[in-house]
Amino acid sequence: MNEKSRARSVALCSVLGMAMVGCGGGDADAPPAQSGPPPVDVNVSQVVARSVTEWDQFNGRIEAVHRVELRPRVGGYLDQVHFSEGALVKAGDVLFTIDSREYDAAVRRAKAVLASANTRLSLARQEQARAKTLVDAQAISAEEFEQRRGETQQAQAQIGTAEAELVQAELNLEFATIRSPIDGRVGEALIRAGNLVSPGTSLLTTVVSVDPVHVVFEGDERIYLKYQAQARSGDRPSSRETANPVRVGLIDETGFPHVGQMDFVDNELNPATGTIRGRAVLPNPDGVFTPGLFARVRLLGSREHDALLINDVAVLTDQDRKYVYTVGPNGEALRRDIVLGRDIDGLRVVEDGLTADDRIVVSGFQRIFFPGAPLKPTDVPMDDPFATVAD
Repeated sequence: MNEKSRARSVALCSVLGMAMVGCGGGDADAPPAQSGPPPVDVNVSQVVARSVTEWDQFNGRIEAVHRVELRPRVGGYLDQVHFSEGALVKAGDVLFTIDSREYDAAVRRAKAVLASANTRLSLARQEQARAKTLVDAQAISAEEFEQRRGETQQAQAQIGTAEAELVQAELNLEFATIRSPIDGRVGEALIRAGNLVSPGTSLLTTVVSVDPVHVVFEGDERIYLKYQAQARSGDRPSSRETANPVRVGLIDETGFPHVGQMDFVDNELNPATGTIRGRAVLPNPDGVFTPGLFARVRLLGSREHDALLINDVAVLTDQDRKYVYTVGPNGEALRRDIVLGRDIDGLRVVEDGLTADDRIVVSGFQRIFFPGAPLKPTDVPMDDPFATVAD
């Protein structure tokens, strides 16, 4: 560049500089340059530390404590059905009657036989008494006296036979009236009046108890071995020896509003399924539970212990790892890899990775593009991560 061109450039720069000063664009009035990205608005919550009790969840079915299949104990033609199908019945209520005329006749015949046997016994005793007088007077031989005494003993035995036949006849007459053996709800009448029924084979109906009920479920080998280890260490009593609490919810219910207790654990695992059967008893005064219903079951899984809990919405996934963002000492986002446990009352147990002093991001972490990003935190409850806090 020649001297003439250099002079022209210097003059031009001077003019531009004076113009900038005249427009107020000097460095003295310029705002300070930003050194990084602006803080991210996020909601944060303090990690919850409290004592908790863990529960294991299973799928089960409601079963009646007592279920009776009613079958006749004597044969004959069904005379009458005495109940409304599906109704509640009491123990002793008459449900069916069988035509009892032949059984009534058998009772009368057995009574007549017994009366005849009593008459023969009375006569035999009189004959034995006379024979005793005669043998003492040596009017008859001892053999004849022994014969009279044998006749008395035979008449006495006939009395026993006649009494047994009368008892059997009266039982058959009683069995012609079929009663409910338990309190409960009766099912459908499977055989109608006028049909011939056979003793022990013809199923008439079923009766199931209503209150209480059982809920039956199965656990796998892993959970069974866990309970065994806890029972040996004293962390949790065995359900075979202690009525551990159980919570139950039906398919249309939220949560587990019904409370019962364990009353049975099977004595072996099913080798085909690798599961063991457990059973709990539930009160059912209002008839909420009907045998056969599907039930969600929670069984006490541990004794009460201290735990750290967070909201599931705060948990992020990086391949096979779970992590959250915590608020660092300078208000920056710090990534923490965590190990999660089970869900308890809507919050998730954190087994490793956090402390009770940590505050974690529960809302707005989508705007955190890298660890170390500055945060503008707003504290909200852990169970309400999207709460809007008033200024």
